[in-house]
Amino acid sequence: MHVTIAILTILAAMKWGKGKNWREYHPSMLFISTGGLLYEYIVQDNTLWKFHPDFLYGHEMVVIVYAISTMPISIFLFLSHFPEKWLQRILYIFVWSGIYIFVEWILHMFDRISYQNDWTLLYSFLFDLVMFSVIALHHNKPLPAYIISLCIIIFLIAQFDIPFKFAK
Repeated sequence: MHVTIAILTILAAMKWGKGKNWREYHPSMLFISTGGLLYEYIVQDNTLWKFHPDFLYGHEMVVIVYAISTMPISIFLFLSHFPEKWLQRILYIFVWSGIYIFVEWILHMFDRISYQNDWTLLYSFLFDLVMFSVIALHHNKPLPAYIISLCIIIFLIAQFDIPFKFAK
């Protein structure tokens, strides 16, 4: 199922993405990839959600597939059609968050993702709203996006009582 999502994301980008402008979105694509991998490194065994592989070799490989393909390519699609007007932007962020939460709901129904440490599908939706907002900000103003992201990370670690491991 995870590979199918990656393939469908790639096909969607080929059909609807503005491919000749991909370099314009590349920094934000790297931002989301780095964020996903950094999340996995920081929380290690104390995740808020955990992917369950289909035929890939474990949770870590699923994370890598999402970090290097699905997430950055979907962000390319998101940014390549980002509207100019504020009301349209808000609706657009809600639509993309809805797409993400729908896919996550399917993954949850088929036991391809589970939640730990009191995380829920509702928290995922709220997280998606914030994530897409921060990515939109990052596209035009990276420094404030990094600062906001750091605050979000600190908040989530504190709110969900995630042990922060500096070293083993």
